[in-house]
Amino acid sequence: MIANTAAYHFVAIADPDALAARLQARAQAGALRGTLLVAGEGINLFLAGAPAAIDDFYAQLRADPRFAGLRVKTSASTQQPFARLKTKVKPEIIGFRRDAASPLDAERAPAVAPATLRRWLRQGHDDGGRRVVLLDTRNAQEVAYGTFAGALTLPIVKFTDLPEALAPHRAALADATVVSFCTGGIRCEKAALWMRANGMDNVLQLDGGILGYFEEVGGEGYDGRCFVFDQRVALDPQLQPLVDPADPATLRATG
Repeated sequence: MIANTAAYHFVAIADPDALAARLQARAQAGALRGTLLVAGEGINLFLAGAPAAIDDFYAQLRADPRFAGLRVKTSASTQQPFARLKTKVKPEIIGFRRDAASPLDAERAPAVAPATLRRWLRQGHDDGGRRVVLLDTRNAQEVAYGTFAGALTLPIVKFTDLPEALAPHRAALADATVVSFCTGGIRCEKAALWMRANGMDNVLQLDGGILGYFEEVGGEGYDGRCFVFDQRVALDPQLQPLVDPADPATLRATG
């Protein structure tokens, strides 16, 4: 069995190249595959491997006080979904290229927990009686695999397209509580922070993104699957992969 993980953490990194080299060495020692992204604003990790090796990697990482609060989202597959280990140092751990979008420069945007969002969806409004609008910050390819029922989706190809695509909707969202969401939380965190800095003080972020919602409360209110950036293609609300070639039953179902 392979443990598949996704994790990100915003924290100031003085020497991204040095940290990237250390993380790569640890991942290689555990025969892990996936992607390690490091920037001056933090880390963004997608790693898969034997459960014991995964646990050891994150235990070592959390021993660094900067990453003690790192949240890791985990799912399982019968095969390794990554072909190799890639390590990259970038200007941002997710490219947005907008001012006022980094949690290092301002207080983190307010978040709503999955259980709270589920309750709001059941009752049809937030705890203050305001209507709730779910804003998908992912691209159109991802949305095609699934999204929250009734969510506002945008016809974007990349994350940097979001501000322009959102502009025509801003007036209609003024009376709502807007909950931004994405796969694991990183894009909706940046988007919510940027929106609040640009006059939309009614925006929250879904803590942990779609995968965190699946992990904590299941798929209530969500239609379809969540696209992931590896060979599994997408996960259902039970965190089961759409494609798992090592499983003959999956091959028959998808083939």
